[in-house]
Amino acid sequence: MVGNKKCFVVMGFGRKTDYQSGRVLDLDKSYQYIIKPAAEEAGLDCKRADEIIHSGLIDVPMYEQLLAADVVIADISTSNANAFYELGVRHALRPYTTITIAEDKMMFPFDVSHLAVRKYHHLGEGIDFGEVLRMKGELINALRSILENPQKDSPVYTFFADLEPPVRKKIEQAVAQSAPGAAPVTDIQPGSHAVIDPTMSILMEQANAAIEKDEFLSACALLSSVRRMAPKDPYVIQRLVLATYKSKMPDPIQALLNAQTILRELKPADSTDTETLGLWGAIHKRIWELTDARENLEIAIFAYEKGFYVKNDYYNGINLAYLYDLRASISALADATADFVLAERIRRRVLTICDQLLSEGTGIRLQERYWVLATMAEAWTGLGEESKAQASLLQAKALSPSAWMVETTERQLAALKKLLEARERTP
Repeated sequence: MVGNKKCFVVMGFGRKTDYQSGRVLDLDKSYQYIIKPAAEEAGLDCKRADEIIHSGLIDVPMYEQLLAADVVIADISTSNANAFYELGVRHALRPYTTITIAEDKMMFPFDVSHLAVRKYHHLGEGIDFGEVLRMKGELINALRSILENPQKDSPVYTFFADLEPPVRKKIEQAVAQSAPGAAPVTDIQPGSHAVIDPTMSILMEQANAAIEKDEFLSACALLSSVRRMAPKDPYVIQRLVLATYKSKMPDPIQALLNAQTILRELKPADSTDTETLGLWGAIHKRIWELTDARENLEIAIFAYEKGFYVKNDYYNGINLAYLYDLRASISALADATADFVLAERIRRRVLTICDQLLSEGTGIRLQERYWVLATMAEAWTGLGEESKAQASLLQAKALSPSAWMVETTERQLAALKKLLEARERTP
């Protein structure tokens, strides 16, 4: 699944009776025909409680899923008490990414006007094929939307705006260790795959391995220990910044702000280090995507422009081209035209850079080869050469990259395609 993101489904199993109406519904059909296919098509690994392998009480893995799942879909049809309870637990634990659905004849046992409940038509023994297609499509769109731009859907966090979501001890420790001047990590909580070793080089190897495996919290903890040994090392700070904002903990915005604070030690506004500039650009680009605050877009463009003209590299270049298109989409015609032209010129330069790197053959690392090919896919997409873009993307994915790398690529490609489609519709 794309990005190895998890979807946990809260609902009853099998045939259940709605005692308020007397109707009997086969809820397995809702799960098998609509919910699970929609989640998987949206790129999520989808499980219901009866599909979780466990020993002992189901309560422990169930609560684990309610806390940690990237998305929870709660089907509260038949007023299932367990489903209502688990939905309440999820709303208490996470401000975002919870979807509530129900069959359309359900009579709610209490006021749920503060909940956005998506409804579908259930026939009892099954669901009409047309309704399956309609509801599945609605769910797919909802899943993609909340993953790309999560909005508060928990009434708890909506009514109490200053409430902070709880974090488990190991998460709290890892995030705390990311702060400037933090004490070194001396242990990793059970469940983390990283093992602390007293030497700096091994710690760095373990941190980079954790990043490769999408274990960003473990990477934060490991890199924080390394940082105590070498507090001014730019590479250590840069890797810690990457792991911090990729962790999305305790929430995506705060993770970006934490990373921003750490990176300021390298004075990104004055720096000519292209890695620092690239990270500064990435952080502000993502903050812009989540908040629409224009100043972050301008900072991101400044960072990528400077990095590209200093190094003439594909990473800063392809991101700069995308941001030119993004700025063009919210600018007056004259400014937009200038940005369109600049974006096209830079993509052609980026393709030349990438071709030169690939011609070097064995001298390029496997991970960098992926990014070069993924960059070419984006450049061809921006130039309207879709067949060439797909060829480059297939070559990139054939290298078996980490899930977060594929997720980053596909998110940017999807965003770019939306910009291009909007441009085509503009008179």
